[in-house]
Formats: sequence, structure tokens, C-alpha cells
Amino acid sequence: MKFVRYCTGYDIMILDFGIEYLSLLKGYNMARKIAVILILLLMMQAIPSLHVAASYDFRDLAARAAILVEKDSGVILFESDMHLRHPADGLAKIMTLLLASYAVENDDVSDHELVKMTEQAWVDMNNLSTTQDIQPGEVMTFIDLMYSAYVGNANEACNMIAIRLGGSIESFVAMMNRMASDLGAENTRFTNPHGQYNVLQYTTAYDQYLIFSEAMKSSLFAEVASTFRHITESNDETESRILTTSNALLNQNSRYYYRQCIAGRDSATFEGGYSLVAFVEEEGLSLISVILGSDVLMFEDESTDMRNYSETIRMIQWGYSNFEWRDILKTTDLLARVPVLHGSGTDSVNVRPESSLSLLLNNAVSTESFIRQVIIFSDVNNEPLVAPIEAGAILGEVIITREGIQYARIYLVANTNVDLSGIEYIRGQVAALLATNTARTILFVLIGLIVLYIVLVIRYNIVRANRLRRIKNAKEDIIRERHQNFRE
Repeated sequence: MKFVRYCTGYDIMILDFGIEYLSLLKGYNMARKIAVILILLLMMQAIPSLHVAASYDFRDLAARAAILVEKDSGVILFESDMHLRHPADGLAKIMTLLLASYAVENDDVSDHELVKMTEQAWVDMNNLSTTQDIQPGEVMTFIDLMYSAYVGNANEACNMIAIRLGGSIESFVAMMNRMASDLGAENTRFTNPHGQYNVLQYTTAYDQYLIFSEAMKSSLFAEVASTFRHITESNDETESRILTTSNALLNQNSRYYYRQCIAGRDSATFEGGYSLVAFVEEEGLSLISVILGSDVLMFEDESTDMRNYSETIRMIQWGYSNFEWRDILKTTDLLARVPVLHGSGTDSVNVRPESSLSLLLNNAVSTESFIRQVIIFSDVNNEPLVAPIEAGAILGEVIITREGIQYARIYLVANTNVDLSGIEYIRGQVAALLATNTARTILFVLIGLIVLYIVLVIRYNIVRANRLRRIKNAKEDIIRERHQNFRE
């Protein structure tokens, strides 16, 4: 992936603060505002003339690292250096809000619990820290702290959440790192709950996808992360604040507004440049995109392009233009006809997939390129299938492959019932009996006995006939002898 860059790291930050992020100074006191504005004006004098960016295709993504993933399936549609470590910056607030959301949903803390701001929450603040100027002694509900931390980008609110949930900032950071490890974010390490730059705090595009995907499972996280504007409650100790997200994808007045964007998190630092995590839903696809280390491009007419936003939109639109869900296998597909013994009115049964298979495919991939290997268990075991058979009975499996890669292994089930035929059953039982060696032996013995019986009967009849003939001849001899004597 070619990294296109038109500004230095410091130029990027100057342009961004001066054009898009000046609103973040609202959390500073007047002295800080004047100091920062003077610095911006002085440093911008040193910016050289910038080139107009030529058109480039998607592969020339202007970022250090990126990933585009279909949320429900986890299919990676595009990635560029997705395991490259990069400063976590303000994206650390995603993990902070996730743990806070879990705490509320698990009843570890009430969303309307009143929390008093302490001096400890300001311990690591400096002139570059983004805050809502929530001073020690002010009291806010826990849910307003969450909105202040995420929507209002308030570092002190992140610290106060950490103190409330972890007992200390250090303990909460340990919770953040344990959660990252549990989610498989092996290349992520947190040192604070708000993302203020620390050389030991880093993440990757892939890890941010894992964390944000898990976070969007929380309805409370999704509610806060999708909020453009929130007004905190006022009380005797605290005035209400109007919080507006810096995420331009959610801002209808921004040229980067993206209607299909559900939630997201942006970040901007000198060290890490511009990053953005976004979740969009459109045309049956739920996509999570991560851009790390992008920049700002200035054109000759002095207009600018904040490329963490423009590249995110371009990458998302590329995803929707090039990928779609397609059916590879349906439960109505009849894949084979299996012979059945002793069936009533039929000698076979159709088999179909037990479940369907849909894959997220590039439009260039043909569904015809997937190979279906049908395996019938009765054939493999060399044992005939015998009725009765119930619809839904598992009779085999189908293996779906493409270019040597196995995508699924799905059971094949009987499409209909096959009842048992009584006559066919008896006939089959007789045939099966005669097919055994024992039956053959008995049959041969019976035939032998029958033959012997016939031989004996024939012999008996012959002997009897001879005896009767001899008796008859003897009688005739006696009669002749008597006649002879009488004549004499």
C-alpha cells in the first residue's frame, strides 16, 4: 500500500486545529485559547505551498494502516498494515466508554449516580489536553460523565470514570488492558483512559476493529457513540454543558456527513496524525472501518481534505460497490437421491442441506466456482438405507470448497418421510435371511432331507411294489397249481 502524504506531521495538526478542531478549544480557559491560537498562527507561516492531489485508486489509501471488516461475519474486505502498531490517541476513549457501559449494564454503577469531580482527575492534564473544564467539586451524573468523555472529548471525564470504576486511574488502565487481551487485541496497550500521547500506548487497525465490534454489542455504548449533540444536566454544583462530537461523519452540517454512519470515534494528535473508527449499515451490510495515521490535504484554492474522513468514506463506498451477500447453498436445494429399501410407494429419498450458506463475496467471484462435494453416509459405510425414514434425518453431508479452500461442511437431511412397506419388509427379511451363511447351510440341509425323503419314499414304493408283485405271483402260482391238481 502506497502511503500518500502531502503535509508534515506538524502541518497536519496546525491545519486541523485551525480549520476543523478549533471548537475543541472551548474547554480551555481564555489564556490557553490565546496561547494556542498564537502558536497556530506562527507555525502556519512556515507551511510551504502544497500540491493538489491527483486522482488515485483505492489501493493508494492515504493512511499508515487501515482495515474494512463486515461486522456480522468478521470477513476482512480490505486491510493495509492492519497489525502495524500506532499511537492509540483518542481511540483509547472507545475502551473507556466500553468498560463504563458494561459497568452500567451489569448494575455495578447507576447511570444516574452523582459523581463528584476530584483533583486527581486532572493529574495528567497539560496545555494540549482536550477538556470540558469540569472542575474539582463539580457534580455530574455518571451517564453525563460518559457523554462528556466520549462526545465532549473530555480527558478529565475519562479519568473520573476510571477513578469511579477502578478505584484509581492505574487500576482502571489495568482493566482496559485485560479487556483488550480478552478480545484478542494482542498489539494494544493502554497507559491512560483518554489517549493522551504516551510512547508506551499503542494499538493497531485490527485491534481497534476487535474492540469497536465488541463495543457495538452494548446498546448503551452504541447510544453514546452515535450521539452528535448532548446537553448535560445542571445542579447546584454544576451548570449544564452542550456537548458536540468532533466526529464529522455524524455532523449533518459537515461535508463529511455520512447518513449511514451509526457510530464512530475520531482522533487527532501531533504524533499519530488523524485516525477514525466508523460503523455503518447500508444495503444489508454492516461495516466497521478503521483508518490510522492519515493527514490533511490542502488544495490550491486553500480548501482542505481531512483524509481520515474522506478516505474512510471512500473505503466504505468501495466495500459496498464491490461486495455483496450471495447464496451458495439453500435449504431447498435437492443435492442427491438416495436409494431406500422397503419403502412404501418409493425406493429412494431426496436429501437437502440442513442449513443454508451465504457468503460475502467480491462481485468478481462467481458462485459457480464453488464446488459441492456430496457424501452419503450409507454409501461410505456400504450399508443400504432402510425404511422407515423421518424427514430431517441426517443422511450425509456436503462440503463446499473453492480453489482448495473449504468454506463449509453442512449435513444433508431427508427431504420427506419414507414409510415402511409391510410386504417389502417381509420379502426383504427373507432375502436377507437367505443371504446369510447360516441360512444357506440350513437350506442345503433341508433340501438334502427333502431329497432323502423322496429317495426313501421312492425306495419304499419300489420295495412295496416288488413285494406286492411277489405276493401276486405267489398267489397265481398256487391257483395254477390247484387247477393242475384238479385236472389230474
